Amino acid sequence: MNARIIVIPDLYAAEKEMQSIGVDGAGIKVMLPKALSRALKLKNIKPTPANIIKQEMLSIGGEAAVASGVIDHSVAAADILLLGTPKHFNLLVTKLRTHQFGLPQLADEIILALKNYDGVPASLDIKGKRFEFGSQTYIMGILNVTPDSFSDGNKYLDAKDAVMRARQMLAEGADIIDIGGESTRPGAEPVTAEEEIKRVVPVIERLAAETGAIISIDTYKAAVAKAALKAGASMINDISALRFDVEMAGVAAENKCPVTMMHILGTPRDMQKNPTYSDLMGEILASLEEGLAIGKRAGILLEQIIVDPGIGFGKTTENNLEIVKRLREIKVLGRPILIGVSRKAFIGSVLDLPTDERVEGTAAAVAVAIANGADFIRVHDVKEMKRVAKMVDAIVRNN
Repeated sequence: MNARIIVIPDLYAAEKEMQSIGVDGAGIKVMLPKALSRALKLKNIKPTPANIIKQEMLSIGGEAAVASGVIDHSVAAADILLLGTPKHFNLLVTKLRTHQFGLPQLADEIILALKNYDGVPASLDIKGKRFEFGSQTYIMGILNVTPDSFSDGNKYLDAKDAVMRARQMLAEGADIIDIGGESTRPGAEPVTAEEEIKRVVPVIERLAAETGAIISIDTYKAAVAKAALKAGASMINDISALRFDVEMAGVAAENKCPVTMMHILGTPRDMQKNPTYSDLMGEILASLEEGLAIGKRAGILLEQIIVDPGIGFGKTTENNLEIVKRLREIKVLGRPILIGVSRKAFIGSVLDLPTDERVEGTAAAVAVAIANGADFIRVHDVKEMKRVAKMVDAIVRNN
């Protein structure tokens, strides 16, 4: 058969394919912007600018899908779906900058979204270790020093046992150890900051002194984060994206430490009581953008922020599966992506298996997440998932 379809996921692959058939360098440079197709969604655009956008996109050979009410102004605002190549979008941006109605500002947003989506976040230095995104997937090992976490609760309450487990994960290839002193499983009851500090600080002090490991503190409480950083932690993992405690952003900014901001719908106590979305990925992105804005106002450098869509935190099984499938959409924020699928309930729901039998399901979800843009995976089974990540990296990374 002389005709076949080939997969070109990015500009790197397009360039390699053209080189393989002998296209000269000048020709490759001209054709690369035409090699990919992108679907870009604009939110809540008023009819007048929406009609301008549609006509301009159509005039340059792209496509624009809008609600029928946009044409006769029978809707106050609507979303627009633009379909085209990078070349189409570059031409569109040039045209939009000649108009009013906020279109020049929208043009800047389009350029930034495309740049972030097709690019790689800048490297991040944590405690002297440089994380180079796009070259490999990094492993965050989970260490819960709690009596009630859904998977490993009550196993590592003793500091000696906790440090031993952390050492094991480091030996198995963990890049970061994420230590939490309060369970955030669905329906979990909160604990006081004092109790949380009592659980995590002895473990952090000992682990930091004995191993020099990169330690993340999994907390949404500023007081806990402050105590953990003083004890030897190097970064904060906040499930609320700086929202539950107004002082958290200030602690992160003052300590100049990286922060993982996660999306959550509600609180751990009520997040699984009929979570509902009208636009799942759009709402997650909007919430994470708000977290980025909170961080910026507090003085946290954008380069030190990692984002997490919050698998299992106010999501149904179907929501979680959709997030993993569409994870690449979060790249428009321009930040490294962390995802935590390890042993979670949506895997149990699909496979009908208990927590301790979900390693294969976790591996499948981890593999797809990495293929779809994850930079960090947060896992219990470090040895197994390190192997999965290494194999997927060999397939999908442009090394």
